[in-house]
Amino acid sequence: MPKLVGYFFFLPHVTPKPFKSCSEQLGILEARGLEVVDRGRAEHILRHHSYYRLSAYRFPFQDEVDQFKAGASFEDIWGLYCFDRNLRSLVSEACKRLEVSLRAVWAHDLAAVYGPQAYEHHEYFQDQNLYSKNLRVLDQQLERSEEPFVPHYRDRYGMSRPPVWCAAEVMTFGLLSRFYANLRRGRDKKTISRRYDMASSSFGSLLEHTVYVRNLCAHHCRLWNRRFTITVELPRKHPRELISSLNPQADRKLYNTLLLLARVGDIVEPENDWVLRLLALLDYLPEQRLTDMGFPGDWRNRSFWREHSK
Repeated sequence: MPKLVGYFFFLPHVTPKPFKSCSEQLGILEARGLEVVDRGRAEHILRHHSYYRLSAYRFPFQDEVDQFKAGASFEDIWGLYCFDRNLRSLVSEACKRLEVSLRAVWAHDLAAVYGPQAYEHHEYFQDQNLYSKNLRVLDQQLERSEEPFVPHYRDRYGMSRPPVWCAAEVMTFGLLSRFYANLRRGRDKKTISRRYDMASSSFGSLLEHTVYVRNLCAHHCRLWNRRFTITVELPRKHPRELISSLNPQADRKLYNTLLLLARVGDIVEPENDWVLRLLALLDYLPEQRLTDMGFPGDWRNRSFWREHSK
């Protein structure tokens, strides 16, 4: 039992795991049955990508006793890691597409109704404590910003804050999504969400989820088989081809996220080739790994993907 001294618990000293060189790390994997064809290349990969980071990708190739399945190789692990890295790049691109679009749509639709300084009027927002906090965060972001239009409006027009279309370009995606979620009038949310052919509640949920997913990508986190803690409220009524292609049974997996981001991308940039590049990447993955991402067995035959595969 830990010893209590005053108000503090002193835990017994725990010896950390000893340091292992890249060569020794590779030896551990080999001892567990992993095939290593090119040892020099494998050591180089471990040195620059970390044994610990790659460890998250070894589990599909192991059995229940921490031994690798027959025929499993270091290249299998590295291939899955590279797939996930390319997947993060694609997902990050899709998140940024929504972010850039929302900056423009949110600013335009608010200014059209409430004027250039719409975001400075507390009465247009629901939770006043949250509004005050968001405005303070925005002021900090404006202060740190290196965009030339910030001092331009301050020095030339004597404005402490620039118009909403400029402020939107300084906000982080997370702050922008919170400003949207805190709008007081439901019709304002609907005006914006309808630009993306979504109900306001689903769209607000998608924004929160997309901010979370984009941050995962930005921090190089594993994405392929992650179980999300911040989920998205799936659309229920329209559009039909999207609803029929969703997988409600995998609400914490990546599949629905990919589908929703693909749909948004089609709206924002109708001629983009994001889905085609995603499909080409998915072709490199065995069907079981797609199941780990929440893909239903018949996903290729569902209307959204079938239409985009033509």
